[in-house]
Amino acid sequence: MFHSGKIGAVAILAGIVAVGGGAQAEPTEIVVRVLSRDAKFIGSSMGGAQVTLRDVKSGDVLAEGQTSGGTGDTGLLMKANQTRRAALSTPEAAKFTAMLDINEPRLVEVTAKGPMNNEDGANTVSATQWIIPGKHLNGGDGWVLEMPGFSLVAQTADDVTAPGSVEINADVKMMCGCPIEPGGMWNADGYEVAALVKKDGTVVAKVPLDYAGKTSQFAGVFHAESSGDYEAVVYAYDARTGNTGVDNIAFSVGGE
Repeated sequence: MFHSGKIGAVAILAGIVAVGGGAQAEPTEIVVRVLSRDAKFIGSSMGGAQVTLRDVKSGDVLAEGQTSGGTGDTGLLMKANQTRRAALSTPEAAKFTAMLDINEPRLVEVTAKGPMNNEDGANTVSATQWIIPGKHLNGGDGWVLEMPGFSLVAQTADDVTAPGSVEINADVKMMCGCPIEPGGMWNADGYEVAALVKKDGTVVAKVPLDYAGKTSQFAGVFHAESSGDYEAVVYAYDARTGNTGVDNIAFSVGGE
């Protein structure tokens, strides 16, 4: 069983696990951070990342909650030349903290899903590590998981009254919510954003989506030549890092 409480903006969950006989349980602090690939920490501005700590052997959930706090220091994360063991996080950088009471070494799996304000576009990552009673995992950045991808939300008009031009829009951010714009820290010119438009399950067009003049906004036009129901698979891709985000939308085009 476990119980939870809240200190400031950080969720603290204590997983109290009874392992018969044996040594007395010792409080063991685990700090988990989730780092957006090629960007910053996933925190409160994106709804956090959902974190679960689980005992690999028993399957018991030891603690769960969400990362909260800021995205971290841009200069430290994106510009500074890092030396060995140098911490990337600052005190306000988003994290989830769990205090486990364990009385023997546990092989623990941590799973993070996020960002939680875009669950349809969320990714999930996990890792395992041995945790020893009383040996905290809170130094430096703590236990860091890297979350690949883009947070992408696409939209268009629900219905188009006649064959013609259909504008497809996409809001594309880094998983931490960091903005994308031409020439910026996250350069729109370096990403491929497009829509694969399908009708009756067949791709009928690939529509490039260009930067639309506002931060993180991309747009393109599909020229519908016939009426019917369509689906657009909208994606963003960074060939340099492999980051990829996808959203699916449906729309209808009416008759003449």
